[in-house]
Amino acid sequence: MDELAAAMIGLTSLINSPRRDHILLAEAGVELDRALFALLVMLDRTGESSVGDLADSVGRDSTTVSRQLARLHEIGLVTRARTPSDRRIRTARLTSAGDKVVAAISAARRRLLSRALSGWSPSELQSLTALTTRLATALGRPSDLQPGAD
Repeated sequence: MDELAAAMIGLTSLINSPRRDHILLAEAGVELDRALFALLVMLDRTGESSVGDLADSVGRDSTTVSRQLARLHEIGLVTRARTPSDRRIRTARLTSAGDKVVAAISAARRRLLSRALSGWSPSELQSLTALTTRLATALGRPSDLQPGAD
């Protein structure tokens, strides 16, 4: 388990690297503050999300996410609205311009991953995908991560 934890820490460090974010954005041909693009990608996955849910998803506080969404709204990449059921809750959704930015980032991510994994066989890639998906699902179950849950 220690080796797995060390590998996960290393991978997390790479994923969260500002340098890697700059490389991805440059590959995508997108000029955007790196703190903002994680919100765009998450909104692409969810379709629409509240500030609180987005904050939980990207590991930031609600105040920061609200301010970042306001910036994304100013530059035309997201729309913001209050929910009809609770006017205190604001949601965000990608605009068509936001969709285009996310598409460029996704295409760039595919190109970079393809280069990095070019020496891997199709079966290795399939195994990596299946095991990574399984790991993410297992780690996403909070009840399994509670102290004394073993």
